[in-house]
Amino acid sequence: MRNNKSNILTFIALASTAAFSFTACDDDKNETPVGVISEVVTDDATALATVNGTFSHWQPLSSSFSFIIELNSNKLISFEGEENEPGPVNSRFEQQPDTWYQIKVFNHLFLGITEDNNAIAEIEKAYAAKQVTTQGYNAAVGKAKFLRGLAYLYLVQLWGEVPVYTEAGGSATERKSIDDVFAQIISDFTDAEELLNDFNGDPVTPSRQAAQALLSRAYLIWGDNPLTSSEVAAIASSQKDPAFTTTASRLEKAVEYADKVISSGKLALDPDYAKLFGREYESNRRGTNEHLFTIHHDGDKSDAQGNHQTHCSWTFPFLNGENGRGFNENHTEVADDDLYDDWFAEYPTDKRLAKTYFTSLVNPEDNKEYTYYSPVYTPVNGKGVDQSYDNAENLEITFNSVDRIEIRYAEVLLIKAEALVQLGKNSDAAEPFNQLRKRAGIETVAAPTFEQIKREWDYEFTYEQKSLLNSLRWKDLISSVQQVSNYKHFDDSYATSGAIGKDGNEVSSFFAKIHKHLVAKYNNVKGRHYRQPIPTGLTGEDLHIEQNPGY
Repeated sequence: MRNNKSNILTFIALASTAAFSFTACDDDKNETPVGVISEVVTDDATALATVNGTFSHWQPLSSSFSFIIELNSNKLISFEGEENEPGPVNSRFEQQPDTWYQIKVFNHLFLGITEDNNAIAEIEKAYAAKQVTTQGYNAAVGKAKFLRGLAYLYLVQLWGEVPVYTEAGGSATERKSIDDVFAQIISDFTDAEELLNDFNGDPVTPSRQAAQALLSRAYLIWGDNPLTSSEVAAIASSQKDPAFTTTASRLEKAVEYADKVISSGKLALDPDYAKLFGREYESNRRGTNEHLFTIHHDGDKSDAQGNHQTHCSWTFPFLNGENGRGFNENHTEVADDDLYDDWFAEYPTDKRLAKTYFTSLVNPEDNKEYTYYSPVYTPVNGKGVDQSYDNAENLEITFNSVDRIEIRYAEVLLIKAEALVQLGKNSDAAEPFNQLRKRAGIETVAAPTFEQIKREWDYEFTYEQKSLLNSLRWKDLISSVQQVSNYKHFDDSYATSGAIGKDGNEVSSFFAKIHKHLVAKYNNVKGRHYRQPIPTGLTGEDLHIEQNPGY
């Protein structure tokens, strides 16, 4: 966001004169002689502290992921300042190598990988010199490999073939094949599974079950045969999705690792869906353990950057709506009323709906009800607001301290269900699938279809930074984005402020802008958007990595 940018530029300048200039560890550093003492890591505590430094690159991304993953979908648009700002640019599928959010996410992921590599190398020195115990080594190196695997998993999904380098060597500029990147991801998560302790209810600390859950996620993504660069090049300028194919052996591994998490008995669905999204839930302290791994935030003043997902979704809490003082546009906006209306038409009793989309709220300061629905406004993204206590939506914007949920138990259940459906075992998928439906209070099914699986991802995980990633897997990016042509405000009657829309109301400047973004999404989405552009470094330098097709 514009207001975030200035907060971290000073940090960026100090952290990196060039994104990967700290190098990718030379090939001749494979062996660490016994007796070589690390000057950085001197005991178990400093080993873990060195790895924890990596979180300084994850925390600034908690909201930034939404500006790529959700804005590059049919579900979200951005009015973050002027139309040439990076939020609106992503909203309209006009991103380029110099677009800020692509720069920020790509570089911070690789900066985190570099810190993980350096930490592992130093810990191995200290361990060989007997400065670090086996327990300390396992906790620190397990966490470093867990975070490195997660970083590479985001990179391969969003940018495809990327450089792969570890403490053992590699290149920071040479792009590796999709399979090579996934091989590194699987290796890191498998090592983390072996090294880390069992989940103890604290989702801030990576655990064995969290590594297993991410192995399940990684195998599902890999099992859906991500496009190669040449396949993207073939469709880069077209508006036709490629064919969906799978690799059964990888899908079977997705089921296997999901079952490991499930059979551990350490996780459960929280009976109250709303309580999943809040400032006070970071340690699963309500007694249920649905959060499996989260990125912890204690606010703008304390961590590297507060989780501005709240701020972006709820920039002007009660300046909008029926009793507001005008159309003060949030940095991210629900794309249209139809996202709420279509869900309500299908499942009006779904307990998740009212927690995902706020259509009205009472402001406790003036006791007035504010309506977020056309012709006044559009619904508000409820998951960007702390829902853990009364009036949270009116308070949390001050702190930006809501934790970002990376993975929760519900995703493990749905991964298993989807992998089984893709394997043709639809009836076997019913049990994990129906656990989510029962909590939501909607009908269960005997054998979910693939389309029902897709819809369940929407019901359960809307605005949890899954939308684009799922469309990339399912190879329906273009067709799913072009669903905006069915939305109310796509109609040309909303193109001009002051005109009369098809609903009979005068078109505000707000809805004229909604129309502009919906039409831009429909027209601009192309095959090249199966990849993000390779960006510049954080300070504008060329990273010397081959550009993705179409940019």
